[in-house]
Amino acid sequence: MAALTTEQKLELYYWMVLTRTFDERMVSLWKQGRGIGGTFSERGHEAVSVGSAYALAPEDIIAPMHRDIGACFLRGLSPRRVFANLLGKETGVTRGRDVNIHGMGDLRLGIVGYISHIPMSMPIALGVAMSLKLRKEPRVAMTYVGDGGSNAGLWHETINMAALYRAPYVLIVENNQYAYSTHVSQQMSIENIADRAAGYNIPGVIVDGNDVEAVYEATKEAVKRARQGEGPTIIEAKTMRMMGHAIHDGAEYVPRALLAEWEKKDPIDRYTEKLLAGERMDRVALDEIRQRAEVEIEDAIEFAEASPLPDPKMVETGVYAP
Repeated sequence: MAALTTEQKLELYYWMVLTRTFDERMVSLWKQGRGIGGTFSERGHEAVSVGSAYALAPEDIIAPMHRDIGACFLRGLSPRRVFANLLGKETGVTRGRDVNIHGMGDLRLGIVGYISHIPMSMPIALGVAMSLKLRKEPRVAMTYVGDGGSNAGLWHETINMAALYRAPYVLIVENNQYAYSTHVSQQMSIENIADRAAGYNIPGVIVDGNDVEAVYEATKEAVKRARQGEGPTIIEAKTMRMMGHAIHDGAEYVPRALLAEWEKKDPIDRYTEKLLAGERMDRVALDEIRQRAEVEIEDAIEFAEASPLPDPKMVETGVYAP
């Protein structure tokens, strides 16, 4: 596999920093009472969402979760539209129909909206993968699931079908150690979720979820296999959810020592150190990227807050129900 260029490494850094900046400002706004929808922090997951999405081709399809906003940005969903969605504005992704990240997709960008009850996005993404296979299109569908979702029956049913039909399907398991407040040790008797792949005769890969290049390389290989007709891959990215399940959750159930341990493994701090030391990049260049992200996110907030609320007369437009 060809090594990443300096330009590509700076791109990975930019997308992670943009995601972190968005996350910090979003949490700040909600704590100030300026938000109206639910808020799910992605802090600690930036390397997973960015590294995996960066491995896809523009024509591939992605079905992210609520902690994969970095993947949404990378695929072309602008911070402006995301913030407007969270504020219930007409300019948001759902045009005011949803004040959350749930369901926030755009098929024009190859993004399937997230379905709240995990792992419901898995069979949807498999349906996409099967359609690509039947149409003989060299494209790949990739989706995400958490450690908790990997214990649901639908998880196994979906993987079984994907393996049986050799679907062009990549599954990223974000093992952040807690399914809401339940630690992995109370969810399963195995240490590695990726070990389950052997039961379906497909590859299972374990990767450091706080190393963006490692996530990228593992996903790139899985995407290549899928595109060549070799079937699905399960990638378990081991990471840590650094905040509660959502803005209302203080995560008092997480040992402070565990959070402190993972704080030292922060994906952006680690990559910053790698680029400065190992790659000998200029700190000024990295600072410029951080400043660029700050400007973009501040612009997005101003845009969202200035955007109009949806017209109540249009409440049924685009909403389909029996």
